[in-house]
Amino acid sequence: MPANKSADRALAAFKGDTSKRLGLTVGKHTAVEPESYIPRAEAQSPPEIMYPAASPDKAYLIMCLDLDAPFKSLPILGPIWHWCQSGVKLSSGDAPGKLEWSEPPVVNYIGPAPPPGASPHRYVFFLYEQPAGFDAMAHAPAKGKEVGPTSRMWFSLDDWEAKVGLGEVLALNYFTSN
Repeated sequence: MPANKSADRALAAFKGDTSKRLGLTVGKHTAVEPESYIPRAEAQSPPEIMYPAASPDKAYLIMCLDLDAPFKSLPILGPIWHWCQSGVKLSSGDAPGKLEWSEPPVVNYIGPAPPPGASPHRYVFFLYEQPAGFDAMAHAPAKGKEVGPTSRMWFSLDDWEAKVGLGEVLALNYFTSN
């Protein structure tokens, strides 16, 4: 399992600081609280994202990881990369802090899919400021293909942050599912 010190640091900092909570609406579940349980069938589409501190002059990047694959007690395949969306910007609509995107994802979203008998996994959504000059197409599969399962396993958030020049996690939130 790759080291993911960044994820551990972000989760630790998040525990006591609600200002770092990313707003999530997952299916019919609005204002998702950390550790909320959401059935897998209700989380198969990317969530709506809210970040009240978002700046209209900045672009953001969202990542989602399953930290507990295949089993929370034996996470030998994880983390699994569930999503990477660049070009995320503050919506011009009425909802304060709502984020939106129109670009194709760097890594297409896949919903929860723990194996039968697994306890609920944590699906963590991380928000970063997108680095200037970030080229999504340089990191996405060629010709708009989707990322396969093997390429998602053993994901190192630390390595990817260094590779693309991401700064600290601005906000995060997570739910559990099985």
